[in-house]
Amino acid sequence: LKDFYLGESGLETQVKERDSQIDPGEARTVQLADLAAKVRIGRFGPYIEAEEEGGPVTASIPKDVNPADLDPEQIQILLRQKTEGPDKLGLHPETGEPIYLLLGAYGPYVQLGDTSDANPKPKRTSLPKGVSIEQVTLDMAVSLLSLPRLLGVHPETGGKIQVGLGRFGPYVVHQGQEGKDYRSLKASDDLFTISLERALELLAEPKARRGRASKAKALRELGAHPGDGEPVNIYDGPYGPYIKHGKTNASLPEGQSAADLSLEAAVEVLKTKESTKKSRGRSPKAASQKASQTPAATKPKRTRTTKKSEAAIGSRSRKA
Repeated sequence: LKDFYLGESGLETQVKERDSQIDPGEARTVQLADLAAKVRIGRFGPYIEAEEEGGPVTASIPKDVNPADLDPEQIQILLRQKTEGPDKLGLHPETGEPIYLLLGAYGPYVQLGDTSDANPKPKRTSLPKGVSIEQVTLDMAVSLLSLPRLLGVHPETGGKIQVGLGRFGPYVVHQGQEGKDYRSLKASDDLFTISLERALELLAEPKARRGRASKAKALRELGAHPGDGEPVNIYDGPYGPYIKHGKTNASLPEGQSAADLSLEAAVEVLKTKESTKKSRGRSPKAASQKASQTPAATKPKRTRTTKKSEAAIGSRSRKA
């Protein structure tokens, strides 16, 4: 072992030789293609390094930003913020506070005012999808920072109607007695110029359901269920066509074609599926009651055999 670790060609000698051949800068570099700057790992986390006229410039990557997701535009913002400070678009026309264009964990955003002990969380708004950093002007930043913006009140409920920008894009919201009612803006709607009348039109539309089922188009519409009038449709699923009625999904019978299935046959298939669900969903209380009504099987009594009884049995057998 001593020769293996400390010998003339031992492990310690080999490590020292290899260590002198390692370039620390290259060892801390993350190889990412199509980036104008190098991404390195430092004592305080990942950072970017680029060559400027005055020499190399480094800038920390925001804590929650994946280095592989950086694009050239974001890199330029980070480097510019490091050398020149935050991009100041101008002053707010009403408050006189500075408005900055910054890059955060979730992309570029505009900020009203400076971060300080008295104002640890200044107002911020992300850029809308499709808006590049070069397109942001002072007027646009002021409009973004005014969100959510009051459009007016609902003529029937008197509740406030606002337009805002969220994680799923621009929206209008109605604050009614039963809570907030949201609708997304259409592609043709403008976040900054939408009117109260247009917001009322959007709110009058049925709310779109999120998820794959809501987007799926029925292969066939069989008609209304005779029991409740709800539609009975056939959809194409990952395991083939299936029948859907309300919250019940049922596979087509084996050998049955979706094109030939009738409403009556579909209702029978759904009836069988719903009865199966009910039997599986029996309550634990009912199961315990049934178990208590079933007489328990009597176990045969075990006869304990002691050493004395074994000796007595052996004595009787010898006498016999």
